[in-house]
Amino acid sequence: MSPTRTNAAEVEQALRKFLQDNFLFDELDAPLGRDVSFIASGILDSTGFIEVVGFLETRFGVRVGDDEMTPENLDGIGRVVAFVLRRAGDGSET
Repeated sequence: MSPTRTNAAEVEQALRKFLQDNFLFDELDAPLGRDVSFIASGILDSTGFIEVVGFLETRFGVRVGDDEMTPENLDGIGRVVAFVLRRAGDGSET
């Protein structure tokens, strides 16, 4: 998939499926909110973040630099979606 053709809904849907399949084994009482912190809620630990980064790089073709692995970019669905769209839009996919 070309990152330049990726939209927010596609990124969010794919991320939610990845999280459900790999981290949210129990059914949630309510859908995971876009602003829920993965860290504070205990959904992801450091290893989980590495898995999410690998998923983003493979699925959307965006490279996540070590300096970009921050809560501002990756700690919540809304932040991840915005990050992927920024990276896809600035031609930084490699």
